[in-house]
Amino acid sequence: MPKESKETKSQRVERLKREKNPWECFGEIERFAREGYSSIPPEWLSTYFRWWGVYTQGDGVGALGGTGGEGKATPYLMVRIRIPNGILHSRQLRGVADLAEKYARGVADLSVRQNIQLHWVTIEALPDLFRSLWACGLTTMAACGDDTRNITGCPLAGVAADEICDASPLVIETQRTLVGNAEYYNLPRKYKICITGCRVWCSYPEINDIGLTAVARSLNGHPDVGFSLRVGGGLSTQPHFGVRLPVFVRWDQVLRVVKGVTEIFRDSACLRENRERARLKFLFLQDGWTAARFISALEDRIGCRLAPDVPENLPADVYRDHVGVHAQKQEGMYYVGAAVLRGRITAGQLRAGADLAERYASGDLRTTNMQNLLILNVPERNVDAVVQELQGAELRVEGSPFWRGAIACTGTEFCKLAITETKSYARWLVEELEDRLPGFDQHLKIHITGCPNSCGQHWIADIGLEGKKMKVDGKMVDAYYFCVGGGVGKYQSFARLTGYRCLASEVPEAIERLLVTYLAERRKGENFRQFCARFTDNELRATLAGAEVNAAVRDPSPGRPPHGVEA
Repeated sequence: MPKESKETKSQRVERLKREKNPWECFGEIERFAREGYSSIPPEWLSTYFRWWGVYTQGDGVGALGGTGGEGKATPYLMVRIRIPNGILHSRQLRGVADLAEKYARGVADLSVRQNIQLHWVTIEALPDLFRSLWACGLTTMAACGDDTRNITGCPLAGVAADEICDASPLVIETQRTLVGNAEYYNLPRKYKICITGCRVWCSYPEINDIGLTAVARSLNGHPDVGFSLRVGGGLSTQPHFGVRLPVFVRWDQVLRVVKGVTEIFRDSACLRENRERARLKFLFLQDGWTAARFISALEDRIGCRLAPDVPENLPADVYRDHVGVHAQKQEGMYYVGAAVLRGRITAGQLRAGADLAERYASGDLRTTNMQNLLILNVPERNVDAVVQELQGAELRVEGSPFWRGAIACTGTEFCKLAITETKSYARWLVEELEDRLPGFDQHLKIHITGCPNSCGQHWIADIGLEGKKMKVDGKMVDAYYFCVGGGVGKYQSFARLTGYRCLASEVPEAIERLLVTYLAERRKGENFRQFCARFTDNELRATLAGAEVNAAVRDPSPGRPPHGVEA
């Protein structure tokens, strides 16, 4: 008899998804809570929990503490809370603060997709945590897994003075359509959507599977607002900017178009063969799809032809952190943005934000893609009080470029796929740079990611630090590989691989050398991205190292790209 072939990882996951829709199995989670962690079967720990926004937590060592590129799991869980478009009310944020205090050791993380993540959650706590979130209008459903992740949008939707439109209703409606819907629970892999009406694209539509950006045209002599459509964006180990399709999507077509693209993704059998090549972008990267082919397939799905595209104004080098005090389009109203360093925030700080939004404003808050927190609709007379009390809660409304520009992924503290620790390291690095370069006043994005999978989005940073290991005195210690000059918008480009790698402890000195050179040699009005573009990789590497050095090999990913962890 012929030998039976062994089931691959991709085949196993696909089989498990066919056998069960996890959204229909809350009763099983309740049973696990009653019977304890040991009662949870492997298929729930490895797969099904993710549809509920739950991911097993690592032991603090990361990928190197396990086998096959994945570290050991502990009997604790990470729980990711969806915040569509980053929209929160004070009662919801206070509810999250209470849960963080009760079940997550008083700490939470704001993510690069406007989510809030809790760690240290036990299986016994999970049903109560879910019900508490539902009671205040929040959910964890589809925050992980092979489904539609949190749908992002401009955190200033409805209040930005120069927005083309408030697209947040489309974000909410799209979530209602896709999340919890059995037709869309089984996608080839994670699926990310951004819908924004702002002019500066602060939610990075270019790196989403679907990026819808507002544009205006004239129709029969009247203004008509619709959207440009990009598909197939994503980062990870093979970054790819979304392909702009030459179509104009009317407001009333958005939901139909999103469903059509989602169904193309869902029904692409070729994307289910290998989990490392299962994102929508691989239709372009490996299967030869073009924009014309995608439009044809999409129009067949939605049953109509889309109008031709109209010119769009791509944002130039616009800084998008929303930190500080800024006027809204509502007269006499302001929003106040607090920089939450590396996204790490305490239950007390969450509660302080909720209380301030209630006492001094309308109770409306937003989370951002740069891991920050905004309070909206603050009357002018209350601005100073909000600023002062945020500062008192150690939520900086004013901060150095390093404090404002630092992004960090989860790292080895909780992630089983990470190589380096990132959260505490990010704070140490920022404080070192503030001491070394106290007068530096240029906007700068420094993104720290604990492995090549780019959960910290180092590919689109001014300075991207990718976690590695180096051997010192026979021991493996944290190190980082440098990428520089990434950007999005009009000058979209992925950060360049410099070939320079150094110990984590040596990173501040390397960045200091690079930024001192930038300050000394920049041309009039030249920003950091433009400065880097004038130099070769060898020249940038020599500047970082302080001497000419050979290029270090950039190691590949230690394992499959994660489908539960993000910054």
